[in-house]
Amino acid sequence: MHQPRTFLDNFFLVIKGLCMGAANKVPGVSGGIVAFVGGFYEEFIYSLQKVNGKAFKLLVNGRFKSFYRYTNGQFLLLLIAGMLISYFSVSRVLDYFLEQKELYVWAGFFGMILGSIYYIGKDFDHWNKRTVTFGIIGLIVGISISFLSPATQNDNLIFIFFCGIISVSGMTLPGLSGSFILILLGNYVLLLVDSVNALYDTISEMFSGDFGFMQNPKRMQTLKILAVFTLGSATGLVTFSHLLSYVLKHYKKISTAVILGFITGSLGVLWPWKRTMFKMDALGNPLLDSNGDKVVLNYERYLPNMADMETWWAAVFVILGILVLLALDWYGKNRKERKQVRAAR
Repeated sequence: MHQPRTFLDNFFLVIKGLCMGAANKVPGVSGGIVAFVGGFYEEFIYSLQKVNGKAFKLLVNGRFKSFYRYTNGQFLLLLIAGMLISYFSVSRVLDYFLEQKELYVWAGFFGMILGSIYYIGKDFDHWNKRTVTFGIIGLIVGISISFLSPATQNDNLIFIFFCGIISVSGMTLPGLSGSFILILLGNYVLLLVDSVNALYDTISEMFSGDFGFMQNPKRMQTLKILAVFTLGSATGLVTFSHLLSYVLKHYKKISTAVILGFITGSLGVLWPWKRTMFKMDALGNPLLDSNGDKVVLNYERYLPNMADMETWWAAVFVILGILVLLALDWYGKNRKERKQVRAAR
């Protein structure tokens, strides 16, 4: 797994991390799909699996170089760097376009998922009764999740820890969006809006020498929720990586069939032509989160109007999304050919 990389390979790894970060931001899109299609999914799971007891001992004993090598540190750091850059750049731009041109954003991601289905399926020639059955199971589960109704918000700390475990699913399981699952669990606003805002405000106040937040019970409770959520996310990341590493090693064909079915089922979440439904109070007024934005309840899907020019522009973005995946496919093939040439020398 620890393969030498050129500068260009490292650069593209940061770009892939950037894409993963942007994908994880959007409810319905899975960062795991980016990893799978980008050709580094198995290495990603393998590297996360190395965050274990042995790695902890190396770290505690001050053997930082050994820890770095053992955990495939360069790979993880470059990927995480891309995700962090995405948080402060691409995801902000994405937020703007989701507000201004929502249809085109959904269309672009819809095209990317279509492209990923082609990308994963084109080389999979192991269809038989068993893999078809598991593929159908993945499809049914994906479709079912698409049409579930969200629960109400729950700030119980045990439930928050569970939400943390589930939220990282989008990074480790292609086709399963952690953000969308949090919407279904009713805690998307609490954990990805309110808690993050509370952390940002707290850090800003600390830098200015203001520690008054410690006397604010509501702020301290929100920070406690964020801490438990983060602990749950870390637990889920390590746990899922070990489980998936075992599954990929022993049941790779079945896993790929399930992933293909699941991703196909997730297209229901990303269908571009939909109206956003918001939560309402008893008087019929939309509920607002801490940012003053309306709280999303679910989506009402409809068929596009072919006489509308906006529909055709959306189709263009679907095609662009597919082309992005084809470009990744082209890059992956070229990288493989370069490695073969270097090995032959």
